[in-house]
Amino acid sequence: MTIKHEIRNLIRRRGFDLSRFKPLLNPTARRHQLFEIYKIDLVLDVGANTGQFGEYLRSDVDYRGRIVSFEPMKAAFEKLSETAGRLPEWEVNNFALGEHTGSAEINIAGNSFSSSILPMEQGHIDASPESKYVGRETIEVKTLDSIYDQITDGNANVFLKIDTQGFEDRILAGAENSLQQIATVQLELSFVPVYSNAPLFTDIFEIMRSMGYRLASIEEVFWNQETGQLLQVDGIFHRYS
Repeated sequence: MTIKHEIRNLIRRRGFDLSRFKPLLNPTARRHQLFEIYKIDLVLDVGANTGQFGEYLRSDVDYRGRIVSFEPMKAAFEKLSETAGRLPEWEVNNFALGEHTGSAEINIAGNSFSSSILPMEQGHIDASPESKYVGRETIEVKTLDSIYDQITDGNANVFLKIDTQGFEDRILAGAENSLQQIATVQLELSFVPVYSNAPLFTDIFEIMRSMGYRLASIEEVFWNQETGQLLQVDGIFHRYS
């Protein structure tokens, strides 16, 4: 064993790794590159929770354009508002997006970000016990089509990020007109049932393909740490001209 391998094994035993940085293999570097190539100037952050994605864009991706976030739960929205208030060009909305305008009951997860309108499958709880539901809350729901013109404000290159715990297909259904103007969409994709009546990877892939989008990038999101099984990824889709 070489000195290089001995040092690397020592570092790994302490929970770290040492390797040459390769931009095309790094998810954040790839995302930065995609934002540059697609000239993104507005991010629609659907399912913002407390603002984790927006903070990531500002601090790691170095994105400086507008962010418009949507978070329906009261407690999460309060934290989101505080976070967004400290950073420029970040607007927040206290409602969910869906297929129809109205109201709904959302299940509140113990870890907050796993909250969903849909029931949670046991496999999700097994993989992440802290995500178990602990309450419910009535929320407001709107369609993206009903608000798109007033929030885009002339921005031409929109990045639509949807992270809504199995509700992605309903949001897409309420955004048929808006999607004609959106070239890039990020969606959470499940390989196995994680929420009841939620679409799987192949379902969303076919929906996006039927609208002219192609898969541009995939990033690992959620896996069972006991079995090593990959459960969910984020897929970035783009409509190429």
